[in-house]
Amino acid sequence: MLKQKAAALISAALLGLAVLTGCSSDNVDCGLDSCSVTIEREVNATASVLGVEAKFISADADTVTLEVAGEQIQLTKGQQAVQVGGLQVSLDSINAGDVKFLVQRQ
Repeated sequence: MLKQKAAALISAALLGLAVLTGCSSDNVDCGLDSCSVTIEREVNATASVLGVEAKFISADADTVTLEVAGEQIQLTKGQQAVQVGGLQVSLDSINAGDVKFLVQRQ
């Protein structure tokens, strides 16, 4: 019985570590099921978040195009979240140097 409890605790710890590892980049700040990502506004800038890669494609004053989980998506300021790869992605801000967006598990 004690061995089963210990094994269950170890499994839970490893699972928690795996979740946090998905958000271990310097430009990614995560809670349990959501992350705030700041990515440089340059071609091929990427971030690993919640088990998928997000890649910057392009941006203008109000819209950013990203590739998330292999799919290109467009995010606009004030728009509802876009669903992609089991995640919801929404735009937080765009400025001259970087783009900030939010990623949440569905």
